[in-house]
Amino acid sequence: MKKGERRKQELLDIAYRMFITRGYENTSIDDIIAEAGIAKGTYYYYFQSKEQTLEEVIGMMIEKEIEAAGSILDSPLPVPQKIVAIIASIRPAPEEQTIEGALMQPENIIMHQKIKRRLIEKVVPLLTKAAEEGVEQGIFSCDNIPERIRMMLVISNEIFDNYSFTDRDIDVFIDITEKILGAKSHSMDFIRQLINAPSV
Repeated sequence: MKKGERRKQELLDIAYRMFITRGYENTSIDDIIAEAGIAKGTYYYYFQSKEQTLEEVIGMMIEKEIEAAGSILDSPLPVPQKIVAIIASIRPAPEEQTIEGALMQPENIIMHQKIKRRLIEKVVPLLTKAAEEGVEQGIFSCDNIPERIRMMLVISNEIFDNYSFTDRDIDVFIDITEKILGAKSHSMDFIRQLINAPSV
């Protein structure tokens, strides 16, 4: 890693820690600069604003989550549990909820949508490989798997991101997922445990 890249990573690490301990709203650019022991111009060389810092911190979190999800693909877990584990691994850790919460603020709605799209694009290939394994084992019967996985993720985001869904919503989503992947009826009931599990 080059010196400039290392300096930027140090600033991201500091911002990450401060966003967790103080909260995004209660952390100022001056706080980050003071902690890093740098001039304000140095900070602005790497980041145009605190919002950009937040976006890159969340990008760093996503990369860590995707790396964890990728390791699950090589595990001996059955395909359904593998899918659950991959999706569960891309949730923020409990201490990162304050950072995730900053995305829900009205002023960050565009960034929120952008990051959701980025996360979907990164997780689709992983879930596609798991689903292809399911096809090979006769658990699923479908083609165009990446498109089906993307559609499944988009639907789940729209339904479950606002936390106002009902048990009937879950029933319908499970039914839709089974039809999208060509799975047997009730074979995807394990999704219910994932939806109802506390965010991690």
